[in-house]
Amino acid sequence: MRLSSKFEDRGPSLVGREVAGEPGEGLTAGVRASWSGIYFSSPADAGLESTDVWVATDVGRAPAWLIAPRDEPLTTWAIHIHGLGSPRAGTLRGVQVASEVGLTSLVVTYRNDGEGPTVGTGRSELGAAEVDDVRAAVHFARQNGARSIVLFGWSMGAAIALQLAAERELRGIIAGVVLESPILDWVSTITANCARSGLPAWTGALAAPWLNFVPMARVTGLADSVDLHSFDWIARAEELTVPTLILHGTLDTSAPFELSTRLSALHPDIVALEAFSADHTMSWNSDHVRWRAVLSPWLSSVAPDG
Repeated sequence: MRLSSKFEDRGPSLVGREVAGEPGEGLTAGVRASWSGIYFSSPADAGLESTDVWVATDVGRAPAWLIAPRDEPLTTWAIHIHGLGSPRAGTLRGVQVASEVGLTSLVVTYRNDGEGPTVGTGRSELGAAEVDDVRAAVHFARQNGARSIVLFGWSMGAAIALQLAAERELRGIIAGVVLESPILDWVSTITANCARSGLPAWTGALAAPWLNFVPMARVTGLADSVDLHSFDWIARAEELTVPTLILHGTLDTSAPFELSTRLSALHPDIVALEAFSADHTMSWNSDHVRWRAVLSPWLSSVAPDG
């Protein structure tokens, strides 16, 4: 069994940005090309000024971008967490908005994502171990002036953000959570991806025993087991206690949109859902004007000093 790393940023960018071949190379016959929802390749490309910093984790130093707003910064920071198979540049769509409302942004990496520390066989642990690296980023932010933090997670990054938001020791520090195309239940997500690949739906259910027990998990290349049920936020809905904004495409073929509707229905007091006609992590690309218009006032509302 081999874990796929392509849950995020599939399909054409609806904004029409070209990503093909080498930089500056046009689309011509014989050139290998691919499409991505990632619109900005670097902070500078997004019109942002960044500083390269390092977050100390228990498996080594993880690079991050520190991006201060142009105006007087608030004491609330935003930590942006990319998804499985996607680089941190994918989060810059949200960093732009965070910067505009006055939040300092920390755009993080984590173990085995291609930029952070390499651990073991280099396989993703679906957020179970990566959460430790993002928790270290929270501590970095606190040590550098952040009084409160908004977690902004994309796809698997959303699963990581939810784990941290539920931690007792971070109560009063996490001011809110933004979830773009969130993975709210790994079993349902894996099942959906199996179905998309043409496999019988029941094959997704096989993931749980393979990943929940150490000997079987090690066959897949993982160092430890992954408790998939701890990532079921429909079952854990009552543990979510901070304001949460979900941005999700109704056409998502990777992370089921139906789970976002269920979570918002279970917790309408703190969970707001904004639906877009888009595939996985493509909400900004489908309607970046509305996406920004929804996100900006929400971020301002949860920042204690906003």
